[in-house]
Amino acid sequence: MCETCGCGEPEHDHDHDHEHGHTHDHNHEHPHAHGLAESGRKIILQKDILQANNLMAERNRGYFEARDIFALNLVSAPGSGKTTILERTVMEKAVKLPLFVIEGDQQGDRDSERIRQAGAPSHQINTGMGCHLDAAMVNTILKPAGLKDHSILFIENVGNLVCPSLFDLGERKRVLITSVTEGEDKPVKYPHMFRSSHLCLINKTDLLPYVDFDIAKFKEYARAINPDLEFIELSAKTGAGIQHWYDWLNKGGSF
Repeated sequence: MCETCGCGEPEHDHDHDHEHGHTHDHNHEHPHAHGLAESGRKIILQKDILQANNLMAERNRGYFEARDIFALNLVSAPGSGKTTILERTVMEKAVKLPLFVIEGDQQGDRDSERIRQAGAPSHQINTGMGCHLDAAMVNTILKPAGLKDHSILFIENVGNLVCPSLFDLGERKRVLITSVTEGEDKPVKYPHMFRSSHLCLINKTDLLPYVDFDIAKFKEYARAINPDLEFIELSAKTGAGIQHWYDWLNKGGSF
């Protein structure tokens, strides 16, 4: 089970015929509870909880840097067009650029099959009940993936704007994909994902005439959270703006 968000399989599923030797009285108060409240102190436990993941992420990052692999963590809510952008990217750029893909989903390998048909090697990670990839999952795929030096690795994370924001996979850049159908207030609702990302792709711009979405307001909200966030407006369906995405990839890699 994930120690941070509680997702995934339970840590153990044996029958509880034995006693654990302790009881859980949820009515008692910690002896220092009132003191902490009165002093206004705040205890942050997140660093310790994520320590194992962060150590593995640094190991992955070292592997990528040693082989000059431009590793990208693609994050989004479900339905943003993340896989469609990736599919089009592979179809149009795999001939010139060495591209590799790791697909993260709770179940199935449909997205991996789409990427393979588009023309790039793709390796599937199924998280089961888990709502995000972590650095250890990615590490187990690195050798089987047959990554080449001086290549681009796309890690398509599970569709979720909450938990994936907490987990460093060892990537060089985090790319957030959103769409004009999702609402311009996404940065306000999911600030940590926007704060931890480097680039935001605003997809489905071909639908702007038909939806109530203010791109300027969206960017204003996002920049209030992350002033350094870059934006690219595009449509994976029509190809409008997609060259700006390709230019960004070329700029980030050694190509």
